[in-house]
Amino acid sequence: MMRIIDFHCDTMGERIARSQGQVGLRRNDCHISLEKMQKGEGLAQFFAIWIPQDETAKELGVTMEPYPYFNFVYEKYLEELEKNRDIIAPAFCLADIERNRAQGLMSSILSIEDSVPLEGHIERVDEFYRKGVRLMSLTWNYENSVAYPTSEDPEVMKKGLKPFGLEVVARMNELGMIVDVSHLNDAGIFDVLKYSKKPIVASHSNARGLCDHRRNLTDEMLHLLGEKGGLTGLNYCAPFMSEEAARNNMTTCEDIVRHALYIKDKAGIDAVAFGSDFDGIHNDLEFGDYAGMPRVIAALEKHFTPDEIEKICWKNAYRVIGESMK
Repeated sequence: MMRIIDFHCDTMGERIARSQGQVGLRRNDCHISLEKMQKGEGLAQFFAIWIPQDETAKELGVTMEPYPYFNFVYEKYLEELEKNRDIIAPAFCLADIERNRAQGLMSSILSIEDSVPLEGHIERVDEFYRKGVRLMSLTWNYENSVAYPTSEDPEVMKKGLKPFGLEVVARMNELGMIVDVSHLNDAGIFDVLKYSKKPIVASHSNARGLCDHRRNLTDEMLHLLGEKGGLTGLNYCAPFMSEEAARNNMTTCEDIVRHALYIKDKAGIDAVAFGSDFDGIHNDLEFGDYAGMPRVIAALEKHFTPDEIEKICWKNAYRVIGESMK
């Protein structure tokens, strides 16, 4: 049986926390439910708390500031874990994942998408760590106290991490929290690759050389990521796959295979993992949802050896978690 570790989903924040109790984690119509994870052979899932702000927050009707919003979703996350203790348990390090698996439980790892709730307070990195956060994306689509996001403006793409951002990366390394560069601008990614003392991840990003979208990683980024022991999680968002996928509003298993092969070529097989962006993407999926992941694995089996597929599914994640989380 193949087991899967996925580095990014928006299920908790986007589908559950703001549903006023109408949507739960065990059974739902989302890309991810615990029952779907069981059918899809899930081992561990990084559940992101995405922080909407500015115009995006207004569109969603979110009136809370970033820091209280994190705590709002965090409380919902704890409630869902408590309700589903028979299926899933929190994990803060590799040993927790192994212990949970031995007890027949899947693992939940908490992450933050957009470090905006830090608001320049380095002590909040420690606070988030104490609350169980083990991965943090430095940006989403807006500038914050840490860094700049991907942008259509080439000048923005040239701006590196802010001085506070360098402090944050160093503190995350010290604590054992994975640094995530998905959504970060190009110069920021190169800074993290230069300064991080631990393997980093692009939790949900594909290959720019295959699909010229600014959210994807360049060949140079992929090479450095692989050289430094990091990885990228394959993102199922159609516009990050190809122009054809974007036109059809559909991601196929073959789309995922193409990016996996390309990343293997540029970064090495040890840099390929899953980062679905489940419940944060709005296109159709040929395989439906998490329960359809065996179809993705079957497509990979036509191009990768059994050992390579194990690496993509969970072994690469195991290595990075073991080296970066504590």
